[in-house]
Amino acid sequence: MLDSATFLTPAQIVAELDKYIIGQHDAKRNVAIALRNRWRRLHAPQDMQREIVPNNILMIGSTGVGKTEIARRLAAIADAPFTKVEASKFTEVGYVGRDVESMVRDLAEQAVNLVKQRRKEAVKTQAAQAVEDAIIDALIPPLPGVGSSVVKPGLGFGGPSSSPEEMPSSDTELNERTRVRFREKLRRGELEDRFIDIKVQQNSSPGIGLMGGQAGLDEASLQGLQDMLGSMMPKKTRKRKVTIAEARKILLDEEAAKLIDMDEVKDEAIRLAENAGIIFIDEIDKVASSNAGKSGPDVSREGVQRDLLPIVEGSAVTTKYGVVNTDHILFIAAGAFHVSKPSDLIPELQGRFPIRVELQSLSKDDFYRILKDPKNALTKQYEALLKAEDVELTFDDAALEQLASIAFEVNSEVENIGARRLHTVMSRLLNDILFDVPDRIGANAHIQITRELVEQRLQGMVRNRDLSQYIL
Repeated sequence: MLDSATFLTPAQIVAELDKYIIGQHDAKRNVAIALRNRWRRLHAPQDMQREIVPNNILMIGSTGVGKTEIARRLAAIADAPFTKVEASKFTEVGYVGRDVESMVRDLAEQAVNLVKQRRKEAVKTQAAQAVEDAIIDALIPPLPGVGSSVVKPGLGFGGPSSSPEEMPSSDTELNERTRVRFREKLRRGELEDRFIDIKVQQNSSPGIGLMGGQAGLDEASLQGLQDMLGSMMPKKTRKRKVTIAEARKILLDEEAAKLIDMDEVKDEAIRLAENAGIIFIDEIDKVASSNAGKSGPDVSREGVQRDLLPIVEGSAVTTKYGVVNTDHILFIAAGAFHVSKPSDLIPELQGRFPIRVELQSLSKDDFYRILKDPKNALTKQYEALLKAEDVELTFDDAALEQLASIAFEVNSEVENIGARRLHTVMSRLLNDILFDVPDRIGANAHIQITRELVEQRLQGMVRNRDLSQYIL
């Protein structure tokens, strides 16, 4: 978290990114500095915090070189709300489509979910105790007029003791002993498959036929009105017969929600979004106008840029959780810029992205390292998939080198889609194996991927000059 004294240094942030992303050291360094600067701002003198604005970043590079992955992993490292949007999906104000303020509303939603999850973890122990009591009550119906968790004689599944000296003197004592026995069984996991009836809340939303345009409301106001009306409606419940294991998951979420103050959650989420939020704007080059001053669709593109400008500069956006000020949100924009160039963006927007980083195209050696080194490498993913079938899959170094070489060659000859080409290559290599397990290749089998096997199965991709069928 940003307020932690142990927040990562720039070098540590780069080291974390290196676990998942190969190369692109310049981009990693710049985003690491930007992230650390957020922590530094919050620890600066109070009168200076408002003056320090983030240095937004524009990442330039072909598809598949790691732009999105860098931003996504950065948000995970910071444990901060993060949302990814595509600039090409936005429309200029006055046109039908998604407005640019929706990305701030998405960020607020992510922040609320993040804070709710943290709060639920904090009350998990308390909620678990309430859930345990609720399950015991469901197993042992209460006696009329005595209170919850009291059972009639003989209704306890364990049954009363047959020894005369152990016989309880009252219904209450019988209930207490039965309750203790069942609580012990519950904690030992002996009752997980037993079915019980529980009451769960139904998600009911008011059926209001209210259109935002007709009511004169924007999207945020309409959503807020719907939520308000929904909260005023009586909560409906329905009975479900589920196993105790499933009931524990359902009830734990409900009990934790009861212990959370949603007003506090909203306030904290707004602060978190404003001070730690990251918005990644992909395909920014698609709204860059290379025909400035001419009529046609480029006018609409420039309109989207002008709508983006106040959000990036700093403005107040109304969300259903409250007003979010965007002054200190970190914006990371990215684009391939094959047709247009960064200077085709309107000057005001260019000035709001002072840090420009050009990501390099991936080499053959990069492909080899991508297959071998990252914690989430494709090879490790396929190994894990087959491990679920008790089949061991391993790759020779020579096989990885050949896979990298083929992916690089296909990118060079057809279209460079970066590391995404590896998904195509790996899928074609392993599809037959994935189909044959477990029918023809049974459990405890060991499959070794060698260079010869790679050449045999992928030779068509290399020899066939018309490779359009393999393009993702």
